[in-house]
Parts: sequence; C-alpha cells; structure tokens
Amino acid sequence: MAFQQISEMRKSASVQWRVIYALLMREILTRYGRHNIGFLWLFVEPMLFTTGVTILWTLAKAVHGSSLPIVAFALTGYSSVLLWRNMPARCIGAIEPNLALMYHRNVRVIDVFLARLLLEAGGATISFIVLSLFYIYIGWLEPPEDVLTVVEGWLLLGWFGAALAMLLGALAEKSELVERLWHPASYIMFPLSGAAFMVDALPPAAQHYALYVPMVNGVEIVRDGYFGDHIRTHYDLTYLVVCCIALSVLALAQVAHVNRKITPE
Repeated sequence: MAFQQISEMRKSASVQWRVIYALLMREILTRYGRHNIGFLWLFVEPMLFTTGVTILWTLAKAVHGSSLPIVAFALTGYSSVLLWRNMPARCIGAIEPNLALMYHRNVRVIDVFLARLLLEAGGATISFIVLSLFYIYIGWLEPPEDVLTVVEGWLLLGWFGAALAMLLGALAEKSELVERLWHPASYIMFPLSGAAFMVDALPPAAQHYALYVPMVNGVEIVRDGYFGDHIRTHYDLTYLVVCCIALSVLALAQVAHVNRKITPE
C-alpha cells in the first residue's frame, strides 16, 4: 500500500512538473519571442539594470556606510532587489491571460504562478552569477568568503519573494486595488530593503527596527556570505524564516480559494 501511494505521488509530481515546464516554455516564447536574442533577455535585462545602477552609483560616488567597494555593494544590493521585487509584478494579473488553459484538469492557478516565479528567479540568479564572475575576473570583486551562506541568503530572499508574489497574485483576482497599490509600494520598499544601506551604518536605535523588514535580513545574509569578516552584518535568520512560512501559508490558502472560484473561458 505504501509503495503504491509513493508511486502515485511520483506520477502526480511528474505530471505537474510537465505542466509547469510547458507553461514556462509558453511564457518564455510569449514574453521574449524568437527575435533578436530571444530568451537571453531573461537574464540580460536584469544584468543591464544592475550594471546601470552600479555605474551610476560609482559616478555619483554614493555613500553607503561601509568600507565595501561601490561595485560590490551595488551588485549584492540591487541584484537582491530584482530577485524579490519582480516576482509579484509577474504574478499580479497572471491568471486572466491563462484562463483558457484552465480547461485542462491538470492546469491550476498555482502552476501558472510557479512557472512565472521560476522564470523570474532564474533570470535574477543567472544575472547575479554572471555579473559576479565577470567582476571577479576583471578584479572589481573578490570571490565570496562563504558561498553556502550566499546561497542561503539568496534562497531565503527568493522564498520570500515567491510567497509574497503568490499572495498578491491571488488577492489581485479579488480586487484591482492590489495591482494599483503594489507599484508605488514596491518603490517605497526599495530604500527600506537594505539594498542601499548597511544595517551597521544605522544608529543603534534604528538597527533593531530595520531588521523588522524581512528583506533587510536576507540582504545582510548575502553580504555576510560574500564579504565575511570584512564587514559587520546584522540579521535574524529565525525571524526571516518565520516570515516566509507565514507568507507561504497565507499565499497557498488564497491560491486555493481563487482556484475554486476560477471559471475558464
């Protein structure tokens, strides 16, 4: 009996993975097409954004409150922003263009969200890796002190962004206000996310409150892994994980509710 259940679970997981993969390919072709460099825009676009910000910060001699080179600071900060901020934008309004696909019994709302989330996370991750290797090669950046800690921080930021994206994507089906409010909110959240400052540079009284912003903890973990003892980082790993779990539970509940209310066209 147990073997049969495991076999059925594997079969079900295989079917869902094929569904998500098909949706992923459809999304790539729909968004990027076959012209110019096609799907390469998936990671070239975030690379251009990050490089542009790095150049602007360098030319402006931006002050960021640490001894890190501005290139290193901009790469770890802005790449992290692209990881979590772009996900909600792709999930909000994602259901309507895919309503026709809901006729297929194996296609669910969560599959549409996961396909888009994998696409965004993949693009941001490839951009971060390629730029890191390039900057290390030309001598603008030192190799990470602890790669596993960098991966840990990156995955936690991705988890937070994915949970937030699914929650907002589901809520957006209930109210248009979600889409209208997210755009200004995302710009307000950028300077509060830790991308443009180090927690250690803040006044001691403000450091405690800064860590209430989940993304700040994730960025600090990434920088801790990248720069190690060269900087002093502050973060609460337990708090960030609890935030991610809470957001995930809320998101899955809302997605399940929306899935029951969906009427395929």
